[in-house]
Amino acid sequence: MSYQFLAAPLSLYSGKARGYLRWKNVPYREVLSNRKIYEKEIMPRLGYGMVPVLITPEGETVQDTTDIIDYLEEREGGPTVYPQGPAQKLAALMLELFGDEWLLIAAMYYRWTYNEDFAYQEFGNTAFPNLPKEERYALGKKAAEKFKGSLPFLGITEKTAPAIESTYEAFLRAFDAHLADHPFLFGTRPSIGDYGLLGPLYAHNYRDPASGEMMERIAPRVADWARRAHAPQHPLTGDFLGDDQIPETLVPILKMFATEHLPILQDSLKDLQKWGGENPDVRELPRITGFHKYKIGGVEEDRAVFPYPLWMLQRVLDHYQSLAGADKAAADALLGRIGADALMDMSVEPRLVRENFKLMRA
Repeated sequence: MSYQFLAAPLSLYSGKARGYLRWKNVPYREVLSNRKIYEKEIMPRLGYGMVPVLITPEGETVQDTTDIIDYLEEREGGPTVYPQGPAQKLAALMLELFGDEWLLIAAMYYRWTYNEDFAYQEFGNTAFPNLPKEERYALGKKAAEKFKGSLPFLGITEKTAPAIESTYEAFLRAFDAHLADHPFLFGTRPSIGDYGLLGPLYAHNYRDPASGEMMERIAPRVADWARRAHAPQHPLTGDFLGDDQIPETLVPILKMFATEHLPILQDSLKDLQKWGGENPDVRELPRITGFHKYKIGGVEEDRAVFPYPLWMLQRVLDHYQSLAGADKAAADALLGRIGADALMDMSVEPRLVRENFKLMRA
């Protein structure tokens, strides 16, 4: 029996999980998340609308790409996407977080700035695949309004637009330079970090036509990586670099995490602690706990504070805090080298868990 993967081609996180499913050689059948599937499968299982969703051969439901990957890592066995070296694993977890939550800004910006009509048609093609093209477009535009309307909450405004473009292009060039020497982040095997980057870079910024053309022009190796990391391929191949190596070419990207993304996470943690103090008897977290000022490329703007990335940060910190001796020294050296020393003393309080597909305090 195979898994069912409820997903959509235009979905950022579907792209992340699909790439992993293909590499892991998991037997699965993809089901397009159209209106009928949302009503009959997704809403009854989750209580809200979200893709991707994995349904196991036994009928169990797994939601959230990280949960899907970790579930299959444990259940399916075989070579892992988690490096065993302490510094490599720490870097991979940071880059998964960076891709999932920081590159989301560029993914949403380019989709709704340069690929708007394409996105409307894709939303319609997904939700209403049997209707005529014109009707699919009109209904897709209506369905997509809430996604486009979320841009200011992510800090995407006319003020930040030039900075979003310049920082994203700097990332593309840095990643392209790395890929000149290594097929994936840490060698010849994709890691959890690769799949964190894959969601925004493939499902939005490669697959959407205008940003895809830009990627091919500015960073052709990144476009090639996106195709390879997502395409069906011989599974379970490749190795991570030996001796817990962190390629020198990854350091600029890890520094981007430290300088651009980490301050947002620090603010988010302060806001979580404030919310926890004000709501001592509430376990389920809201999607947004407040608003703050953030900086991208030196430009300051208002942005919503999302607690979910702190659950991802908790994974980074759990790994770091599990280390001792030479392993901890290797991780400390990496954090110092990239300017992320703040992680050494951070902890997510209150601790977060996912229960019944919702983010909760432990």
